[in-house]
Order: sequence, then structure tokens, then C-alpha cells
Amino acid sequence: MAQGFGDSDWWKLTPDNTGSYVNGTWTKLPSLPSGYSPDAFASAVLADGRLVIVGGEYNFGSFTLTNLGAIYDPAANTWTALAPPTKWSYIGDSPALVLPNGKFVVGNKLTKQMAALDPKTLTWQGVPSAGKSDFDAEEGWTLLPNGTILTADVKHAPNSEIYTPSVGAWASAGSTIVDLHSPSPDGCLHYGPNGSLCYYPPGEIGPAILRPDGTVFVTGSYTNNGSGAGHTAVYSPSTGWSVGPDFPNGDNAGDSFAVLLPSGNVLVEGGVASYEFDGTKLTTVPATPGSLMMLPTGQVLVGGTEVYIPSGTYSPAWAPAISSVPTTLVRGSTYKISGTQFNGLSQAASFGDEYETATNYPLVRITNNSTGHVFYAKTHNHSTMGVATGTKIVFTSFDVPPGMEAGASSLVVVANGIPSQAVSVTVN
Repeated sequence: MAQGFGDSDWWKLTPDNTGSYVNGTWTKLPSLPSGYSPDAFASAVLADGRLVIVGGEYNFGSFTLTNLGAIYDPAANTWTALAPPTKWSYIGDSPALVLPNGKFVVGNKLTKQMAALDPKTLTWQGVPSAGKSDFDAEEGWTLLPNGTILTADVKHAPNSEIYTPSVGAWASAGSTIVDLHSPSPDGCLHYGPNGSLCYYPPGEIGPAILRPDGTVFVTGSYTNNGSGAGHTAVYSPSTGWSVGPDFPNGDNAGDSFAVLLPSGNVLVEGGVASYEFDGTKLTTVPATPGSLMMLPTGQVLVGGTEVYIPSGTYSPAWAPAISSVPTTLVRGSTYKISGTQFNGLSQAASFGDEYETATNYPLVRITNNSTGHVFYAKTHNHSTMGVATGTKIVFTSFDVPPGMEAGASSLVVVANGIPSQAVSVTVN
């Protein structure tokens, strides 16, 4: 699913019957509710399979820090307007993610406030944010395996912080050593009634990605006035921060996209080129201009117009593993499937702050043995949205497509482009 260039228009890309997205088909979806046409907003796929978007730095092209929101239900193929958290007059381009318990948490761009959306009731509740060093503007949030949230500060760079949901508090995670934020070229940006309010941007930062080894690769924006190679840093939960490589070509990743490739490398988009980080060095690769999102094939959708095909492969230890699933499936029916690492080892996607396209949720792919045709079963009601869940048994529900082919088939669970070992099933 992708936002179109009109901002209020949305589209879906359906792979062909061989599972190819390159040869897939774009179909227009319903437009957003009237009055809402945002750019640079917070977003996430919920555990029940719906898409939520909130806020927007711009609405209909105007700098407004809108507090509007909406939820898309793929089963009904409809958008529904979503009210903002109580007393939040502005949201804008805010950090956000889905916690392991399924709640969608958003940080207030203009303050240190946080709020959580309960997907079951679609109601917001204020979340304690004690100890936050600076306001949430321009920061990105990275979900860690233990359910905490890591951020590298922008206003108070090079400080970093970790949020523990169970205690509702932030604590310092130390200095990133190198400065990852860029100085802001802007003064007061007017918003609010008749432009009477001022927002002073603290600068920009690049995306941050949790890698399979448990470290987080954090990228930087430019270091001088509009130029200068961006720095990088690596966070380890056991040893803290270390300095990563500077970007080649005097490049940087300020306000840009990154994804975790199946190989464990991080593909990050710069201004001049794109790069892969292998844990040690940054290697220049073909440019990937536009948004980046992992596809179930292990390829990367680039801006909705092309696909990046990475080299390398994954370690078998990183793959989901199925422990329980019915071996006879009836078309149009819903089943439970259980196993390990269904949500992958990472959110697998990041931007500097907004435009979240995390894919840490399980997909079910069924391939007919006779024809080789590929079908995806809609998954929903995941038991967790946590990452790197290890040997813990997790589960989800999947709907067998009513129009798929019958007969002997193979079924896999896919997380972040990495498939499980196949299980033999019969579709009736």
C-alpha cells in the first residue's frame, strides 16, 4: 500500500500469480476522509491488519502540523477518520511505533508528551514520559528486543535516551560520541491561528535500524551548513555507543529512508547515492531515490517505481519457524498458526522521524504445487508486535483466500522478506 503524489490518494500493489511485484498491478484505493491530505505523518500497520496514519507536517501542501488522522481497514476497503489525543491541537511529523502489546504510541512533536492508541477501542490515553531530555521533534524511535525504545536526541544531540514502557520513563543511554544531527537552517516556522505560533526546528537526523546482532545502526545528517559528510554511530545494549563510518562522497542520510535487508546489511539512502552497511563499512550501491519498503520477496520497493534487488542471503537462525498449523485448509476460512520469530528481528525500516514503514509482522504465503501460483493470506490479530522474540511461541490468524487454487500446496511465514521452512498443506 502506498500514498500517491496527490497525498489524499492511496494505491495497492498486487504481485502477479508468480509472486512478482515487478510485474504486479497497481490499483487505486479509496481516498482519505475529506479535509485530510497530509505529507510527513506518523504511520503503522496495527496487529489487527489495519493501517493507521496520524498528523502531518503539511496538509494540502500548507505547513500546519495537523492533528487529523485516519485508519484504513483492508477488509472493508474504507478509511475512517481518527480523532487526536485529548488536548493535542497539533501532531505534525511525529515519532511513532507499535509496542509489543499492540498499542500505537506517538510522541508530541512540540512537547515531551506521549499518547497511546488502543486499537480495540480506538481511544487515546496519555502515556507517562518522565525524564525525557528534549522535545520529540525530528527524532526517530527504534523498538528494541526487550520492548524498550531507543532514540538519538536531535535538540540535545549527541545525547541518546531509552524509554521503558513498563515504568513510563526515559533514561539516558549516553552520548552517541559523534554529532548525528544537522544544524537547522530555519528560524521561526509559523503555524496555528493566522500563523501566530512559532516552531523552531532543531535540525535533522538520519534513520536508525536494529540489526540481527542486536546492535542499532544510527545515521547522521549533514555536519555543516547544508553540506559535510554525515557521521554514523552504533549502539550495543551491552557496551553502549561506538563510532561508525562517515558517509562516502561527502554524503549524509538526513531525513532519509533505510531498511534492513535479509542479509543483515542496512540499505540507507543518501543524497548522492545509496549505501549498504555490513556492520563495519559503508559500500556505495545504486541510488534508490524515494521511499523504501521491504517486500515479502526480500526485495525493496523504491518509491513505488522500481525494485532494489540485494545480494547476499540470511542466516537460517534469523528465519521464522512454524510449530503448528492445520495441514488441511478450506478456502475462505480462518486459521491460527504458531511458531517462533514471526515478527522478524527488527522493525526493518526507518526514516529520520516520520514516514514509518515498519514490517515487523508475519505474512502467510501459500504456493500451489501444481501451478506454482502464489497466494497471500491476510494475517491479523498477531499475538505480539515485538521484535527478536527468540524461542518464545507466538501466533497469528490468517484467512485463506476464497479464490485461490485448490490442491497440494506449500505454506511459509514471511517476516521482513525472510521465509520460514515450508509446511505441506492441502487446500480444499
